[in-house]
Amino acid sequence: MIYKDLFMAFFRVGMLSYGGGPSVIPLIKIEAVNGHKWMDDEEFSDLIALANALPGPIATKLAGYIGYRQKSWLGMLVAVIASVMPTVLIMIAFLGLISNYRDQGWVQGMTSAVIPVVGVMLATMTWDFADKSSKTMGWIKTLFFMAAGFFLMEVIHIPTPIVIIVVLVVALILPSSKNKGEAKEGKA
Repeated sequence: MIYKDLFMAFFRVGMLSYGGGPSVIPLIKIEAVNGHKWMDDEEFSDLIALANALPGPIATKLAGYIGYRQKSWLGMLVAVIASVMPTVLIMIAFLGLISNYRDQGWVQGMTSAVIPVVGVMLATMTWDFADKSSKTMGWIKTLFFMAAGFFLMEVIHIPTPIVIIVVLVVALILPSSKNKGEAKEGKA
């Protein structure tokens, strides 16, 4: 039954994700965290951070990891095939259609109309991540890291994986507020 669940979850994600890698993340979260409870929010956030630091399409990395976690190598294969299959089928069907009618207003309108929807999905996901982060770090640190990340990636154009790796290294070196409090209690 889990193979069917994996296939259907990632097939739905593949069918509904439009606009590239980031637009697929909220859909996978809905399936893996909210729907099937294959992981919790914190594990999913950690998985997103790690997946962004690795090369390749994020949808297949997430599908591969979640499938592997559920049913080893066969689960990984089922999830990756299910996430890629809709895209391949849709591309074959629509690219022929769009290339024949690309100058038509309805084609240009259709592609333009989807962009705001993807933007709302990404904004919702950003708010969820910021809210979860604020519960462990507080809003000041969360806003600082968001501003620093934006500055490093968008203003001075440091590649995203490098920023994520630096943040992970800093997090390993500096103890969290929770660990500092436990250390102080242990000394008392």
